[in-house]
Amino acid sequence: MASTRPKNGNGATLGFEEKLWKMADKLRNNMDAAEYKHVVLGLIFLKFISDAFEARHAELLAEVDQGADPEDPDEYRADNIFWVPPEARWQRLMDNAPQPGIGKLVDDAMVAIERDNPTLKGVLPKTYARPALDKRRLGELINLVSTIPLGDAESRAQDILGRVYEYFLGQFASAEGKKGGQFYTPRCVVRLLVEMLAPYKGRVYDPCCGSGGMFVQSEAFVEAHGGRVGDISVYGQESNPTTWRLAKMNLAIRGIDANLGAEHADSFHRDLHKDLRADYILANPPFNMKDWGGERLRDDPRWRFGKPPVGNANFAWVQHFIHHLAPRGMAGFVLANGSMSSQQSGEGEIRRAIVEADLVDCMVALPGQLFYSTQIPVCLWFLTRDKNDGRFRDRRRETLFIDARKLGALVDRTHRELTDDDIGRIAGTYHAWRGDEGAGAYEDVPGFCKSAKTDEIAEHGFVLTPGRYVGAEELEEDDEPFEEKVARLVGELEAQFAEGRRLEGVIRGAIGGFGLG
Repeated sequence: MASTRPKNGNGATLGFEEKLWKMADKLRNNMDAAEYKHVVLGLIFLKFISDAFEARHAELLAEVDQGADPEDPDEYRADNIFWVPPEARWQRLMDNAPQPGIGKLVDDAMVAIERDNPTLKGVLPKTYARPALDKRRLGELINLVSTIPLGDAESRAQDILGRVYEYFLGQFASAEGKKGGQFYTPRCVVRLLVEMLAPYKGRVYDPCCGSGGMFVQSEAFVEAHGGRVGDISVYGQESNPTTWRLAKMNLAIRGIDANLGAEHADSFHRDLHKDLRADYILANPPFNMKDWGGERLRDDPRWRFGKPPVGNANFAWVQHFIHHLAPRGMAGFVLANGSMSSQQSGEGEIRRAIVEADLVDCMVALPGQLFYSTQIPVCLWFLTRDKNDGRFRDRRRETLFIDARKLGALVDRTHRELTDDDIGRIAGTYHAWRGDEGAGAYEDVPGFCKSAKTDEIAEHGFVLTPGRYVGAEELEEDDEPFEEKVARLVGELEAQFAEGRRLEGVIRGAIGGFGLG
């Protein structure tokens, strides 16, 4: 039965995913979350490709009299389905789940799948036979993953396993804390970026793609708005080898054909997409990265607006994004708040040059506690190559500032999420300002949004903090005369004093009744 619980701020309906996570987490025992995630996510991926294979296998069995061969790998590859050799099929693992040798069987399955599917080479985890992994618990985990409900249609199977995979990514990021933030961007932040950029058609690029959430949400956006997923092409890069593998599996489960390069690589020092000019860039680069090797790139042609400091990669990332934008391209990305105002090591001059080049379209200040990797508040930058390209209202020499610091809702003591209404309000404001069809009229809202001319930004020293521009929130008008209000408030205060004295008497009487007076 489908869950009737409301959607959380990450946009996922919590039902069986939450139950499944709690059960899987119980089996973790003393294993570190950073290690355990590869065990669980690898099994979910194996379950997915095996189920897709079995569905096609059943179809071919029914067509044997027409010449179909259920054991011909090309029958599967022709439909973009991974070929799963007999030793890697899920039923075999289920049948042997209670056996002490189950770890080696899983490793052998992963090796066989990589051998027969070159696009997965070097992607799958193969550490299930190691002595430290409790084989009884591994068998129980296989049985648990087997309970994931798939439904009948392949697209539904993709959606369900994709949801489970993504939900587990988020839970592992939470369990790992700061370290987990390196591979996972909160889904509500990704959704906001995607809703604002609206990548319907063209090349989508993320040079620090983590586990691939930007791409998943981009394709989900296209589908939700009636477009064709094939209308966008996906390019990415990731420097961390384990995170690169997570992304490859995440995208494969979703059926997303993405060019992430043949292996992991550093975008600054080994750009795998040198000639790419993207229509949309969505990214969440590491905040304030110190050891990025900037001293070896002082004369790089990407630094058109100034050499970024060797001790902070923020403006190296910004200029890398600009370098890869197509003539009508747009970029939306997350950065630490310091990027909006820092004057250190030439950052202020770089920011000034970018503003004067009329590239900054919109700045959004977000609330704190959204990220697992840091409790500090962050901001969103939106850049565009051409503010008068005919698609939107002419906004040359203007920038929209949105202060969303008061939005969001706490989901636990340490983490906050943007709700669906929050995302709709922020994205709707941006689309109205751009003049998108059906978005309504734009108006400045004190305390929330302001369209500022470049001259006004210059008066503020090219600082891009929205709070400097949006002003104070307007208070509701109060028609009550001042004298009457004071009298009323004093009366309420006297009543509260009186009630306090009465309660004091009751309490003292109770204490006296116990002979403690």
